[in-house]
Amino acid sequence: MELDPSALEGAHRYRLLISMIVPRPIAFVSTRSAAGHVNLAPFSFFMGVSGTPPLLALAVSTRAGEPKDTARNLLETGEFVVNAATEEFAEEVNGASGDWPPDVDEFAMTGVRSAPSKVIQAPRVEGAAWSLECRTHAVFPLGAAPKDVRLAVGEVVWMHVRDDVLAADQLVDAALLKPIARLGRNQYTKLGEVFAMDRPRVTK
Repeated sequence: MELDPSALEGAHRYRLLISMIVPRPIAFVSTRSAAGHVNLAPFSFFMGVSGTPPLLALAVSTRAGEPKDTARNLLETGEFVVNAATEEFAEEVNGASGDWPPDVDEFAMTGVRSAPSKVIQAPRVEGAAWSLECRTHAVFPLGAAPKDVRLAVGEVVWMHVRDDVLAADQLVDAALLKPIARLGRNQYTKLGEVFAMDRPRVTK
């Protein structure tokens, strides 16, 4: 099959893309508005960007022509927290994914407890395997209204890591972490078979 993406209806193009780009890690993002309202939402267009400086990025699409709460909050305050999306929080991650109105507190709605962050005002998820406190490094507007997207790049300014997901080398062990990831349609996946391959050593 050969496809011209510009000829596809937008919703189908999106569903087709997310069925191909799998598995996608999930950023379980907590934010706080300038007025103090908290928000919790998952995003699977998410990736690490750089180790030095420590940067990560998430894409937040527009809803009904308006920025989603996460985008609005991180633009207002310059802060957000990315929390681990793991098996133990699977139902809560899915529950927070609805297009809830701005006045809905997804922490309360899903039963997730919040905990204070160390250096920023936005709360983190209590009990998360890890939480990365971020300050907004840059936000890039992409596309055109009413379907525009904001690509938010955050600098990690503090890390919380639960001791029980760390291996002896003080790195997170994926088998202990038990992450979940997004597939296409309404599907998620758990960690499957893990295999190791060393990178080739290139001598100069």
